[in-house]
Amino acid sequence: MAEVVLDKVNKVYENGFHAVHDLDLDIADGEFLVLVGPSGCGKTTALRMVAGLEDISSGTMKIGDRVVNTLSSRERDIAMVFQSYALYPHMTVADNIAYGLKIRRMDKDEIDKRVRRAADMLELGHLLDRKPKQLSGGQRQRVAMGRAIVRQPQVFLMDEPLSNLDAKLRVQMRAEIGQIQRDLKTTTLYVTHDQTEAMTMGDRIALMKAGVLQQLGAPQDLYDHPDNIFVAGFIGSPPMNMATARVEQDGRGHHLRMGSAVLTLPEAVVAERPALAGYVGRDVAVGVRAEDMEDATLARDTTPEARLKAKVTLTEALGSEVVVHFSIDAPKVVNADTKELEKDAHSEDVPVKGHHGNTFVASFAPRSRVRAGDEIEIVIDRERLHFFDPETGLAIRA
Repeated sequence: MAEVVLDKVNKVYENGFHAVHDLDLDIADGEFLVLVGPSGCGKTTALRMVAGLEDISSGTMKIGDRVVNTLSSRERDIAMVFQSYALYPHMTVADNIAYGLKIRRMDKDEIDKRVRRAADMLELGHLLDRKPKQLSGGQRQRVAMGRAIVRQPQVFLMDEPLSNLDAKLRVQMRAEIGQIQRDLKTTTLYVTHDQTEAMTMGDRIALMKAGVLQQLGAPQDLYDHPDNIFVAGFIGSPPMNMATARVEQDGRGHHLRMGSAVLTLPEAVVAERPALAGYVGRDVAVGVRAEDMEDATLARDTTPEARLKAKVTLTEALGSEVVVHFSIDAPKVVNADTKELEKDAHSEDVPVKGHHGNTFVASFAPRSRVRAGDEIEIVIDRERLHFFDPETGLAIRA
């Protein structure tokens, strides 16, 4: 096991494309760190630099107490699990798992011991004599994991290993990989585009956009305290709802004008975000999570200053909750972050009529009886609102 440190690491290709910008990461010994972001953000390039499959243009990379900038992959004592299983079709499961040890001329008894141990851990013991074509997708991925485990490396590197599996199997394999990593306590860098994988698997998440690290922290910290609009929109399912609103102030305090609605901000909200006072008379980007809104007929908060009116466009009854889509008349937030999020979600071509047509998604209690077409009132938990500068995208805090 070993700590992995990236210090101001850059990758610039010969054509001038700057794929990774001054990346700083410190992955602790035994930590499971997930590198997440949209396609083309540089996460796989970063992992390949750790693996020694890509040269580092500048910066320093350490594994354990060694600087590995110029070391080959073989010299770095790492093991990789890829999106493609990369199994040898003519070999048995046992031989596939053992292959890396055999080419290193390890003692046969030790090879057999390691293969059996990995097979037991991955529930592959009864499949050791089968060929890859006789296995399911999940079983093949377990074999690929086994091949990495028997190496007993200092670091595991995983590049979207679950992307070829169906949804149900992905959930199962997420849990299994997490349990195996905890059992082995091997330092792990895991790359994925799936923010649900990142939230459920990682000790910490590093979110990238266009080669730049946006935020690094515990999954819940990124969810509850996003540093910018991009983090807020990427982390969470459904994504955080966003609208442009005007900050106003009068003798009764601070207010938020969202389209035709006016929400009064509790004093505690403004006190916790002193910088918000500087936006009086200006627009801000307001974010609200789906679970921080409720059907007004069910809500305990009857304060008119916490409500907005909306028209329901779609409902999805899921048993434990009712997911409600509704339109509000507050303008959408349009900046570089939201454009990147729309591009990643393949929704950038959806037409927007003027400033209207802003759709929010809320999670109501299952007792709610709202239906598509209803005009309803929604109570917002104003203490859970998020505020961002609409131009820079940065969170408005101190």
